[in-house]
Amino acid sequence: MSTPLHAEPGWPPVVVCSVFQTGLNLMRDLERRGVQAIGVDCASGNSGFRSRYGKSYLCPDPDLEPAKWVAFMRSLSRELGSKPVIIAAADVFVEALGRHADELEPDFTFSRASVGVQAKLTTKEQQYALAGSVGLPCPRTSYIESSEDLDRFCVGARFPCLLKPLSSRKWEELPVDNPFHAKKVAAAESANELRAHYRRVAPVCPRAILQEVVVGPDDAKFCYLAVYGGGSKRLGYLVVHELRCYPIRVGSASVVHPVVDDEIAGMCDRFLRAIDYVGLCEIEVKRDSRDGRLLLIEVNPRFSGTFDCAVYAGVDAGWLHYLDLIGKAPAPMEATRLDFRHITALRDAPAFGQYLQERLTTWGQWWSAYRPPVEFYDVDFRDWGVTRPNLQRAFRALGGGLLRHWHLRR
Repeated sequence: MSTPLHAEPGWPPVVVCSVFQTGLNLMRDLERRGVQAIGVDCASGNSGFRSRYGKSYLCPDPDLEPAKWVAFMRSLSRELGSKPVIIAAADVFVEALGRHADELEPDFTFSRASVGVQAKLTTKEQQYALAGSVGLPCPRTSYIESSEDLDRFCVGARFPCLLKPLSSRKWEELPVDNPFHAKKVAAAESANELRAHYRRVAPVCPRAILQEVVVGPDDAKFCYLAVYGGGSKRLGYLVVHELRCYPIRVGSASVVHPVVDDEIAGMCDRFLRAIDYVGLCEIEVKRDSRDGRLLLIEVNPRFSGTFDCAVYAGVDAGWLHYLDLIGKAPAPMEATRLDFRHITALRDAPAFGQYLQERLTTWGQWWSAYRPPVEFYDVDFRDWGVTRPNLQRAFRALGGGLLRHWHLRR
């Protein structure tokens, strides 16, 4: 059994839900395989609307106008003249696909058996509960709805601890002048600091997750990237080592490199098989420096930004998922290249000043990550309409972070 390398005439197009840089990269990868890629998004400022890859449509917000979104998607399918594959690249669309699977199934091809599980995994409350139920090790975690719940958690808690919204975008509902507006996590070194953070979010978002921090440096984190086909057959995977992140300690990876780690791959594979997972998934874990245990940080049940690294390693996860959905039964794909670093410039640039301020790096150590071989998530000189503003924002963020660092030193 061999894996096709290129789409054949008559194969269905793909609709990628979200044309933020992550979804745009998936569209690029599929177009290079000869698949017609169409993007949809409810945020008109996202990268796909400026890109050379595919064609992107502005759609209704599935959270705010669910009926209009379903009608839009079904109309788009009819316009394309076939039953396209649909792949979500943002949580809002993972949840929408789970809620409206019955309505969309006549018009789109997707993993009907797994969309419900994927929708559950977008909320922190349910992903930690599901992980714990099948034995995936997690830090101490509690779901709260009130200050009284928080006080009960603090009894016996090991600080530092984290306060998280139930879903990654929930704090977007906070006022723009709130320090946690659109953030994904807030760290606290003490019970009093945790209470102060909660008071800032509780009037709008009283339901939240509390979690003990997995203690250790940023480079104690790893990501498992995988795609599963029917019957939870693993079609391809990669483990990457996170070297830096932004914001430091609690943010998303800004520099990673592929590694071989059978312990992480085995632990994450057992979890996904246990829940009969089908589709694309990223699992972030961290090794606690106090006891060496690997513990779950989060699950992203979709194509994520870090998946872009897998493509450069030789595991084209989006292509494998597409082939599986259209019944082409691809052979499992192995990583063939591990000798590079993968950088997200828009995260790594503002992180520099933070790492310098905390004395976690030097100028030489920082720039050593940029020595070839290196690949970029958000720099593609064949797509200048997207890359130019990305580089402009990165250089501004780099300069701003360094100015703050020098100001604090004085």
